[in-house]
Amino acid sequence: MEMSVQEHNERKAKSYKMLLWFGMMSVVMIFAGLTSAFVISKSRPDWISDLAVPRAFVISTVVLLVSSVTFHLAKLSIKKDDRSKTSVFLLITLGLAIVFLWFQFSGFNELFESGLVPTGPSSTITIAFLYAFVIVHVVHLVGGIFALLIIIYNHFKQKYNSTQTLGIELGAMFWHFLDFLWLYLFLFFYFYK
Repeated sequence: MEMSVQEHNERKAKSYKMLLWFGMMSVVMIFAGLTSAFVISKSRPDWISDLAVPRAFVISTVVLLVSSVTFHLAKLSIKKDDRSKTSVFLLITLGLAIVFLWFQFSGFNELFESGLVPTGPSSTITIAFLYAFVIVHVVHLVGGIFALLIIIYNHFKQKYNSTQTLGIELGAMFWHFLDFLWLYLFLFFYFYK
């Protein structure tokens, strides 16, 4: 018995979503390992218990959460075949991602200026972990930005419509995952001292 095109597309979508879930779970495992190592390292003598999270990281958190909303709005717009709104929301999401990265580097600059560096004689385990967490997250976010650029390109090539939304759906899933991951990291460093 032959499959219809719709059945084929549904199976393809399920397969791609499952692969994405496996990939995201592997990223969760990376951060679970880093978090565990961070908690275990708390007993070290060079632990900083009064670390103030840079203000730039607070602002970047808000920016990233707003970008998650705009990506979701892009997904809703393409499901309604509203190409112009989809374009606007995808481009806003891209702009917010760039703003997020800028604030991340501003946060690192703030840490550097206050003498909190990840290596060298003045480094501490707390700061080394903070840099490790944020750098690994930024690497994944850069991957998310590349995926977003591909989605924007495909959108302008008119590959998405109300019946073909898989690329935007997968991109939105990964983007929301990255947002959740950053929110977890931010709250972890903000409250765990």
